[in-house]
Amino acid sequence: MTPLFSIGFLDVGLGEIIDIFLVGLLLYRVYKLIEGSTAVKIFIGFLLLSLTYLIVRSAGMELLTAILGKFMEVGVLAAIILFQQEIRRFLFWIGGTTALSGSALIGRLLGNKKANKIGVDVTPIVEAAKALAGSNTGALIVLSNEDDLKFYKESGDLIDAAVSKRLLLAIFNHQSPLHDGGVIIYNNKIIAARSILPVTERQDLPPQFGLRHRAAIGMTEVTDTLVLVVSEETGQISVARNGTLESNLSIQETRAVINDYLQGKRKP
Repeated sequence: MTPLFSIGFLDVGLGEIIDIFLVGLLLYRVYKLIEGSTAVKIFIGFLLLSLTYLIVRSAGMELLTAILGKFMEVGVLAAIILFQQEIRRFLFWIGGTTALSGSALIGRLLGNKKANKIGVDVTPIVEAAKALAGSNTGALIVLSNEDDLKFYKESGDLIDAAVSKRLLLAIFNHQSPLHDGGVIIYNNKIIAARSILPVTERQDLPPQFGLRHRAAIGMTEVTDTLVLVVSEETGQISVARNGTLESNLSIQETRAVINDYLQGKRKP
């Protein structure tokens, strides 16, 4: 392919530009998946080592290339061991595409969202959260816009019932056998309760965030969901999305966040 321009000893063509863009996009999405975890420093170090190896190899520095090449040979195996959880999370995230097409994959890499075409009445959810917060009853509610989360719903008890305040309060009642785990809501239905959610491995979270909060963050790290949490200790309402948590929300703020998510609006 004819180069478009040259940078020193490097010839840059259209293929190289596309290659660099896609690699940069892929690295950005990987970084966003592990952002805030202890794996970030390891990832950056491995990235810098790889970049240095490519530069010295292109510059013809044979001795340094040979030395760094040995690190790179071992580095691939080391990366698989060190990043096994992150690799699993990334593959799960990539597998979340609803169609095996190039446009679907590129759209997912770019972070495009699909608005839910089925109207959802958020009032029962918000009113249930208000009542649960008032009685300091812990709750974990997962809202999904585009996926029925089959893997997670099958880890709990299938319900497939219309969303209602009384049903949510009954599920999270301390005497209910369904109160542990998360409730999954999709297509305006409670499709499962007592579902097991993935827990984030981030080490930078405040100590007051318990297992429910960590599960909410972990769920939104690997799926395009919004997770509502009611703290059993404080009664505060929190909402997790894209791996970040907004805590101590008012009822009005909770309603607004849920509506934004269900309408497909991106988090600012």
